[in-house]
Amino acid sequence: MTPEKSSLHTRNLHRNPYDFDRLVSCVPELKHYVFENAYGTTTINFSIPKAVKLLNKALLQHFYHIQEWDIPDSNLCPPIPGRADYIHYIADLLADQPKEIPVGSSVQGLDIGVGANLVYPLLAHRSYGWKMLGSDINLDSLENAQRILDHNPDLESFVQLKKQPDSDFIFRNIIEPGDKFAFTMCNPPFHDSEQSALKGNIRKTKNINKSKVQKPLLNFGGQQSELWCEGGELGFISGMINESALFSSQVLWFTCLVSKKENLYKLTQLLQKAKALEFKTVDMAQGQKISRMLAWTFIPQKDRKSWLI
Repeated sequence: MTPEKSSLHTRNLHRNPYDFDRLVSCVPELKHYVFENAYGTTTINFSIPKAVKLLNKALLQHFYHIQEWDIPDSNLCPPIPGRADYIHYIADLLADQPKEIPVGSSVQGLDIGVGANLVYPLLAHRSYGWKMLGSDINLDSLENAQRILDHNPDLESFVQLKKQPDSDFIFRNIIEPGDKFAFTMCNPPFHDSEQSALKGNIRKTKNINKSKVQKPLLNFGGQQSELWCEGGELGFISGMINESALFSSQVLWFTCLVSKKENLYKLTQLLQKAKALEFKTVDMAQGQKISRMLAWTFIPQKDRKSWLI
């Protein structure tokens, strides 16, 4: 029996070992990829893209009642447990002032770079009933996200999508006058070039297969906007911080994942320069590696509770 995944958030539904009998009952095709490894553990081969996608589909259906979830092979296939963690840590962040987690559609969040998989809005609404807006610069990704929504019509009033027409902007063109968001979230592009992204994919594949790999696997694939941008992670989040100051009165908490711990010093310096009133980092598990959530706000503490009522 696989031990409880204690590194995951205490409210994460995926702390316990996968019940593959139940998951296969949701997605029968998954059974072709389930096997018992040398340690007697029932699992799948996570280096097979099809297996990972089917596992995601089953998890989303079983735990979150999401029907007909699918993504093109060229898009990122996100690990559901790690993505759920980000949502739960945002819930903790919002609960800090009223001392209880705010639920329901009066809480509105913005997912920057929602991608074809739509995972963060799906998890956010199913977990806490929040209303979500997802933005992306890639029209194909948004069209696939819309197909997922079309198969889940009960989400129509709670999840909306919006195209970012200018890759130089993050919040501009998305946050309109009069909008108010309890939080924004983002899993930013990690690499600074396509070459860097390919090298990173090969490293990940080697870690899973424990062997020499020359070609990255598709479940570690992704569109350019998902994997790399000029300046890499540091450049992207720096731009986000600078731009967030322009929308300081319309968002309670800005948040972003930070993969490289060494980037935190420069980012916190930038937050001080931008005159954020408070910022914090929260360590969290993201798949096979440790990531952290960086959160900042320009709203005085005495005014924060009114955002969530």
